[in-house]
Amino acid sequence: MALYSEKVMDHFRNPRNLGVIEDADGVGEVGNAKCGDIMKMYLKIEDDTIQDVKFETFGCASAIASSSMATELIKGQPVSKAMELTNQAVAEALDGLPDYKLHCSVLAEQAIKSALEDYESKKEKKNNA
Repeated sequence: MALYSEKVMDHFRNPRNLGVIEDADGVGEVGNAKCGDIMKMYLKIEDDTIQDVKFETFGCASAIASSSMATELIKGQPVSKAMELTNQAVAEALDGLPDYKLHCSVLAEQAIKSALEDYESKKEKKNNA
């Protein structure tokens, strides 16, 4: 049996939404010291909807695939729906990850939530200015 699903390999070889958004509305960066994976998510949000999302990931195939799939799952979604993204949803969308690689999908969830929190705090500052 193959270690990774076809979807994991596809998102690893052809990552979607790879890159940087220079004037991002929200940026989130998380890392896992144990495995060395680092993920950075960039969000462009208009009318509380995620218009664009990009990522930079330093990590293994699972980390890159999880980042790529997570961006696909939230692109075009309202912020409230993106906040509900779970690592299980990311792993399921990839047709599963090996148990010892599940932390990669957790990182993707955390990176997105971190970027959304950054967006919310910037929005609050703007509204209170």
